[in-house]
Amino acid sequence: MSITKVLVANRGEIAVRVIRACREQGIASVAVFSEADREALHVLMADEAYPIGPPAPVESYLAIDKLVRVAKAAGADAVHPGYGFLAENAAFAEACAAAGLVFVGPPPQAIRALGDKTAARRIARGLGVPTVPGTFEPVAGDAVRAAARAIGYPLMIKATLGGGGKGMRAVHAEGELEAALGLARSEAAWAFGEGAVYLERLLAEPRHIEVQVLADAHGRVVHLGERECSIQRRHQKLVEESPSPFVDDAMRARLGEAACRIATAAGYVNAGTVEFLVDSDRNFYFLEMNTRLQVEHPVTEMVTGIDLVREQLRIAAGDALGFAQGDVTLRGTAIECRINAEDPFAGWMPSPGTITGLRAATGPWVRDDSGAYEGYTVPRFYDTLLAKLVVWGADRPAAIQRMTRALAEYKVVGIRTTIPVLAQIVRHEDFRAGRLSTGFLDRVMPTFAAAKDRARSIAVIAAVLAEYERLGHRTIVEASPPPSDAWRTGRHPGWR
Repeated sequence: MSITKVLVANRGEIAVRVIRACREQGIASVAVFSEADREALHVLMADEAYPIGPPAPVESYLAIDKLVRVAKAAGADAVHPGYGFLAENAAFAEACAAAGLVFVGPPPQAIRALGDKTAARRIARGLGVPTVPGTFEPVAGDAVRAAARAIGYPLMIKATLGGGGKGMRAVHAEGELEAALGLARSEAAWAFGEGAVYLERLLAEPRHIEVQVLADAHGRVVHLGERECSIQRRHQKLVEESPSPFVDDAMRARLGEAACRIATAAGYVNAGTVEFLVDSDRNFYFLEMNTRLQVEHPVTEMVTGIDLVREQLRIAAGDALGFAQGDVTLRGTAIECRINAEDPFAGWMPSPGTITGLRAATGPWVRDDSGAYEGYTVPRFYDTLLAKLVVWGADRPAAIQRMTRALAEYKVVGIRTTIPVLAQIVRHEDFRAGRLSTGFLDRVMPTFAAAKDRARSIAVIAAVLAEYERLGHRTIVEASPPPSDAWRTGRHPGWR
């Protein structure tokens, strides 16, 4: 089967990422956009772009009928869902198939078996893979309080569908349960169109480690190593790396084997990620499987040399994987920092607005996956992710130093971003020593507060300079040239 045109059913940096992969393979791309995204980068980059409705996701990016109708009208033969929105929605995959469109992702039955987190937990339990204590069915009504008491506090309320930290709330005492339940359900319904939730024991500061898998329709399933995703805020990842500084070869083999068994049992095809919580003794517990491409997939690409979106498209076209497990080699270390339009010193409040100045980091082994540009207005309706800054180094210290340099170069003017906190994270002694857990940011964030005023002062100065230059002002400093032989003799007066 040949894929010639792909509708990208998403927005922002992931839509740009998919469009680029299509273009490299000679595949035409079709973008869709809400009224808030008319001037978004993915719209400007695609070969074709079509409006799909108002800003509210339920009327645009979650509207299955509109997406399928546009795909057919544009002559697309495939649909790539990206991540979030409808990426883990079995009904969307079924609607694509019914319309004769190839869904670039797993089959609907695998999405139902694994995209529903409680169903995935049942699969893992049946395979003997340890799971975090909790419910194996969605909970509602009077059963919620009884299940919570049986599990014990603290616990997590989690959406059965979707991911990205949405529809999740920590509950530390019974008195918090009802309010947290309402918030989790409403957030899940808004983000994924489904408000069902389940309960899970809240483990004390584990590591969050996930395994990337690829599976074709010919029975081959391989894993591409693990990613360390422990640095999170509000259950959303902020910094990721591959490989994990905590995982040794023996543990990597065990994690990979468990991940591949779960994927095989569910009849999985395409790219997916199996997530685990890991304690200090290297015991791991199955958390969930994300039946889609992950936000943090670039770090795996950097250490394996495998283009995951290209593989997704090849597998969707019916091609077999061109490599076996023994061919997968991890080289060096890759780190990803998520640059969000948020103010980390004001409760991580979103910071929509117009980007009046932008200078992305560049240089050797630096990658910027971005959906932003200078002059772009960040809308208030969607996820705050602007860009993913990714670096590679021959070893972890080299990668950390490269990220430190890259974050110092990255400048965004006009809105607040997470860059100041990211810069402090990669400089922190615990991060450099690999002492990580899901409680890392809560533990160190108070120590970052001292940098708040300085970061904001720098932002104000940068904004003033950007406006000064925009209005056409230039300052030229004239000085006498150095003696004619200064550079040759090393006697330049500025040298010490």
